[in-house]
Amino acid sequence: MTGFTAADVPGQAGKCFLVTGANTGLGFETTRVLAARGARVLLACRSEERARDAMERIRMELPGANLAFVPLDQADLFSVRECAEQVARDEPRLDVLVNNAGVMVPPLERTVQGHELQFGVNHLAPFALTGLLLPKLSDTPGARVVITASLAHMRGRIDWDDLDAHRSYKARQRYGDSKLANLLHLLELDRRLRAAGSPVRAMGCHPGIAETELGRHSLGFRLLFPVAGIVLNTAEEGAWPTLQAATDPDAGAGQYFGPRRFGGMSGPSGVAKRNASARDGAAARRLWEVSVQMTGIDCGLAGF
Repeated sequence: MTGFTAADVPGQAGKCFLVTGANTGLGFETTRVLAARGARVLLACRSEERARDAMERIRMELPGANLAFVPLDQADLFSVRECAEQVARDEPRLDVLVNNAGVMVPPLERTVQGHELQFGVNHLAPFALTGLLLPKLSDTPGARVVITASLAHMRGRIDWDDLDAHRSYKARQRYGDSKLANLLHLLELDRRLRAAGSPVRAMGCHPGIAETELGRHSLGFRLLFPVAGIVLNTAEEGAWPTLQAATDPDAGAGQYFGPRRFGGMSGPSGVAKRNASARDGAAARRLWEVSVQMTGIDCGLAGF
């Protein structure tokens, strides 16, 4: 089956990308390919040690890679704000924000601000970072925001009365909820950008089922790969949809990309399916307003 792979990424010389969670998994592979195509890549990571180790590994393959570390802890909205301020201040341009970092099915934990960890890290932090960096992105022709979702959005449902899991917590359900939130964010961000006539385009992607550190809390995920890994994605292959969303010159605003084989689990990237819940405009608008309240960050895109 044909589709988009790393081989289809065009030259990126002169462009700057910010990739969250870039020290491992999909983020690392995305960074490596972008650097190989001549881009400057900012690795936005919680651990400076791990980020610099990732940079060293890339430079062993690509001695001239243009890489830099930016501190970012997505479990702390203060850190998100500081990351955005540093990028806006220090970088001459920003072409693409790749919201890649996330957590999956951990025990119940909370962010610094007290939000349920998966909702906070997977949705609220990318929502805030995107909003804070939109002015910088708007200064660059052809700029993009990439939001990473998951096949798990299919089981998601937004519990409006218990977003922070004070009443109940089921890790798998909350993960699916956070991934549905990612696609609702994509839907409403795309709508508002278009309505405002913004030059920035919003894109979405999912990696299918890829072998990364994201599944470290899931016993089922760890057991799956030794059995089915031969037909599923490596981290390198799982990054193809991210790369398509970030670089494909033919990609249209608001599109959502994912693997094309085995029901979206693996293979080259192409346009992916999202369920009816992920296309609910009213829910997307409501989530936007709630997210503004929870983060304290309003990017100024009117709801119209």
